[in-house]
Amino acid sequence: MAHFVYIVECNGGSYYTGITWNLKKRIGEHNSSGVKTPIQKSRLPVKLVYWESFETKIEAAKKEKEIKGWRRSKKELLISSLH
Repeated sequence: MAHFVYIVECNGGSYYTGITWNLKKRIGEHNSSGVKTPIQKSRLPVKLVYWESFETKIEAAKKEKEIKGWRRSKKELLISSLH
């Protein structure tokens, strides 16, 4: 089963990086009106700006960890590579 690494742009311009096996469902969960902290609510809605598919969860988790260690400018270069 494929796993995805994704980056969403939050309201306010911050980025969140995560992994999932069901990209459409996970983005919906990010934008749902479920129980959230005030900080989480202030970041809604989120917009999917990058995704990459991996064969295994382990590969996806490695890439997620790598991206989370990057500066904003490097994430923006990755995001712009899709266009």
